[in-house]
Parts: sequence; C-alpha cells; structure tokens
Amino acid sequence: MKLILGSGSPRRKELLAQMGLRPDDIRSPDIDETPLNGELPRPYCARIAREKVQALPCGPGEVVLCADTTVALGRRILGKPADAGQAAEFLLALSGRRHAVITSIAVAAHGRIWQRDVVTAVKMKRLSDVELNAYLASDDWQGKAGAYAIQGPAGAFIPWIQGSYSAVMGLPVAETALLLSAAGYPVHGEQV
Repeated sequence: MKLILGSGSPRRKELLAQMGLRPDDIRSPDIDETPLNGELPRPYCARIAREKVQALPCGPGEVVLCADTTVALGRRILGKPADAGQAAEFLLALSGRRHAVITSIAVAAHGRIWQRDVVTAVKMKRLSDVELNAYLASDDWQGKAGAYAIQGPAGAFIPWIQGSYSAVMGLPVAETALLLSAAGYPVHGEQV
C-alpha cells in the first residue's frame, strides 16, 4: 500500500518519520478553511480534516492521511494569524490562560473514512512585553494555529499540557497509528 500525506506541513512529515513511516507522496488539499457562522472549534476541526481527505483522490492501494489542528479559547477558534497584529492579539488572549488544542485526523482508503479527534489542554504562561515582542520578531508564529508552535521557541511559554504533545504539534502519533492500521496500512511492518 502507498501512504499519501495530505499536508504540506513539515511537522506532520517529521511526526510520521518518528513512527518510522515515510509518505510515498505528498498532496496538499485545496479547501476553504473558513469557519461557518457559529461553528464550534471541535466540530470545525473535524469538518476541515474530513473535507481535506475528501478533496484528495484516493486510488486503489492508497491510504490518504489528512489532519487539521485548531487552537480553541473557549468557543473561539484561533486559526493561523493573517499578520503580526493578529498574532499579537491571539498570543495576548492566550497569555496566562488554559486553552484547548484540537487535532482531527482523517484517513481514507477502500472507499471509507476513519476519523478521530484528539483534544489537549494547554496552559500558556503570562507573557511579558519583551517575550511577546521577541517572539513576534522571530516570525515563528507564521502559519501556526493560535500563532505559536509548541516545538519552537514558544515551547518556553508552555509550562503545562494535559494530553498529547504530538497532537499539539499537529499529528497525534498513537491515534494516527491506530487509524492507519484500521485502514489496512502496515504501520509496524505487519503484513496486511
């Protein structure tokens, strides 16, 4: 079987490599990721992951893996900031508070879709002006849900998580292995 990663994210590719897996192909789905009016973070994240996997062709002998990661502050979805001003707004909202990071994984094969959501509670320390401005100047916030990446310099802002570290990075490895196995992909070298 061929593994198709439906994401251009280098982090997701790295997390697959941690599992000993290398995608045979990478295809980035082109979908509209705008939240619907009144859409809550978890259903939004699940919908986007499902739409991503449905947007990619899945040929015979292929398994397509897509994921979406969303940062939720209560009912508010904090997506990828449009600019440094919005990144500052997101980081100030998260500063000193707990929030949820939701990653939804969707796997397609044999005309079926397997899906799972992983929710991790994360606490961000109260950020000083110096920390905030230095982080914004690093540009590490670009392209990151909630304007931060736990595996980068912002990891110094996260004193506590409850849940999956790899899910906060963008791909929960244990749950991904389960879904790929369910779809018939030989995750641990087993014969299918």
